Amino acid sequence: MRPDNATDAVEYEFLVLGTGEGSKYLAWTLAKQGRRVAIVERKYIGGSCPNIACLPSKNIIHSAKVASYFRRGEEFGVLSDGFRVDMGAVRERKRKMVRGLVDLHVNNFRSSGTELILGSGKFIAPRTIEVSLNDGGTRTLRGEKVIIGVGTRALIPDIPGLREAQPMTHIEALELDRIPEHLLVLGGGYIGLELAQAFRRFGSRVTVIDRNSRLAHREDRDVSEALQELFRDEGIDLALDSAPKRVAGSSGQSVRIVLERGGAEETIEGTDILAAAGRSPNTDGIGLETAGVELTDKGYVKVNERLETTAANVWAIGECAGSPQFTHIAYDDFRVIRDQLAGGSRTTTARQVPYCMFTDPEVARVGLNETEAKAKGIPYRLARIPMSTDLRTRTLSETRGFMKALIDTESDRILGFTVFGTEGGEIMGAVQIAMIAGLPYTALRDAVITHPTLLEGLIALFSAVPPR
Repeated sequence: MRPDNATDAVEYEFLVLGTGEGSKYLAWTLAKQGRRVAIVERKYIGGSCPNIACLPSKNIIHSAKVASYFRRGEEFGVLSDGFRVDMGAVRERKRKMVRGLVDLHVNNFRSSGTELILGSGKFIAPRTIEVSLNDGGTRTLRGEKVIIGVGTRALIPDIPGLREAQPMTHIEALELDRIPEHLLVLGGGYIGLELAQAFRRFGSRVTVIDRNSRLAHREDRDVSEALQELFRDEGIDLALDSAPKRVAGSSGQSVRIVLERGGAEETIEGTDILAAAGRSPNTDGIGLETAGVELTDKGYVKVNERLETTAANVWAIGECAGSPQFTHIAYDDFRVIRDQLAGGSRTTTARQVPYCMFTDPEVARVGLNETEAKAKGIPYRLARIPMSTDLRTRTLSETRGFMKALIDTESDRILGFTVFGTEGGEIMGAVQIAMIAGLPYTALRDAVITHPTLLEGLIALFSAVPPR
């Protein structure tokens, strides 16, 4: 039965819950078309990317890279009498960027004609949301069409004593005005590895703890081994094949983690814990069952390839819909829904998912890696070169790493590309565009590319492809 206050709902053509990447672009686009659009945001205007995730983390990571250059100064012929890292200033640089991004988002909502409503939304009936306003009071809103874009949050693993220890997530880590004495990082994935390296470069002792036998375990073994060598060279301790059993103490002061490794227990002591062991969807407690929106067994909104939910005229977008957890994928989700609303038939089926891990050097990939190709029984020709073959890396003193490409055995089609090297994400982008265009690898091999640039290394890579 519909609650009484649902009958007093303000009507909109489109009602959007959450201002993340896909949601905000959909709201701006529809509002500029003259549609009546309202969007509800609990806390972070513009979503996690400009506030607490992608862009702030890369800001902090770049400060850490500058710190690493100071330590390497003699290698470049630049001598100094020492330096120190001011984490308060590092944080303020990041905060200044975030303030500018939030202002930009607020202006975009205003100029597009989107009504931005700040508060916590909960479904009280189909396509009807009650908002507890941040400045007090409530509002009830109903949309002819509704888009759910509530995102995900950092997962705190269910380890005895961990919650009581009050570990940091990436949110708190990016707000530190101090350098942790000994940071214990739970998780060897993207967030954990990026921040582990950054805080090591700021001056922390760092230990990465992971249940898997190798870092970035979904990547090919040569990528994992290269990352592990990098981290050991930078003085980061690795506790792999290690299952945390219990935690004691208080993060920020003194903590102990008891691990089970190789059938035996051992204790690691530190000052701070960073939980970087996965994400959880923000779908609990917002009344989705009242709206007729079903969830998967992992708590994500159940959607089809058109991002339609189980409720009529309701879509889900971005990470809460189980889409790959990248901002660029959320943006493509926006395009999927936008085109459907315009009468098109765009779907999420078989789209490319490029990505980059912003360690230094970066790990970037698009298409198949060797592990996936073998698992799917897809034959390939392999080309692989060290980054030092790319002469630009020698001018930068950044020769660590390698590039490799998988080429079809029956044609010259590029099946996949992986790079572990400086500016890897930028290099990967060039190969991705060639793949989108359906170009054979020979188009890159035979291209005239400016010397000396990092992209020039692609000529050497694709010249190393074995013949059919």
